[in-house]
Amino acid sequence: MTGDAPAVATPRPRRTVDWPLVAAVLGVALLALYALPVLALVIATPPGELLARLGDPATLRAIGNSLLTASAATAVATAFGVPLAYWLSRTGGRLATAVTGVVVLPLVLPPVVAGILLVSVFGPNGLAPTATAFGVQFTRSYLGIVAAQTFVASPFVVVTATAAFDRVDPALADAARSLGHDELATFRRVVLPLAWPGVLAGVTLTFARSMGEFGATMLVAYYPRTVPVQIWREFVGSGLDAALPLAAVLLAVSLAVVVALHVLGADPWQ
Repeated sequence: MTGDAPAVATPRPRRTVDWPLVAAVLGVALLALYALPVLALVIATPPGELLARLGDPATLRAIGNSLLTASAATAVATAFGVPLAYWLSRTGGRLATAVTGVVVLPLVLPPVVAGILLVSVFGPNGLAPTATAFGVQFTRSYLGIVAAQTFVASPFVVVTATAAFDRVDPALADAARSLGHDELATFRRVVLPLAWPGVLAGVTLTFARSMGEFGATMLVAYYPRTVPVQIWREFVGSGLDAALPLAAVLLAVSLAVVVALHVLGADPWQ
């Protein structure tokens, strides 16, 4: 007895998700979040109006204050941060891990909290008001601004320079020592030149972060006003239109940093 053979069900094709397309769509959405506010600022600030507002004496003072204090903070961060970065690069173990955690802490602290910490330590009634004891005013002074900017921005140069030093082949330093160079000469003639693009990238990021520092600076030294504090003052007193020209100044600084990093050919996060 014969019968019909059972029908074999044809499997339906599985639906596959085009994950590269999904990733591209999500990436474009995030890029739009980055780009649209910048584009809106550029459109809302005509060049003529920008130049006119930049001629205001208060604006010029704020720009001068920011350039002065950011340069000083960057110099301090570089002078102290690069040696620390070199030590972290050549040191391992729990101590280096703990020190790195302390260095990174200002990056994760809210800037306002950073300002409160600085005032609580170095303010007139702080835990260590040494500057006031010697007749040097910490709050409402350039010293306070530089301290706030250094506290918030210096981790950039330490972290970036550490990564740059890590990429230098230790065998090159050993070869220099074998030729009679001491540690300082080896660092100055071999290690630092090889790591210099990365170090310079960290210095550039530190300057840009110092220029844009607001929260800690406002608490430590509302006067003399820097550009971010002046932006806040213009926004609160006169509205968004009055704050846009100064915001465009900081935008120009940020774009200059991006261009500088591209010219350096250095990835500060590697």
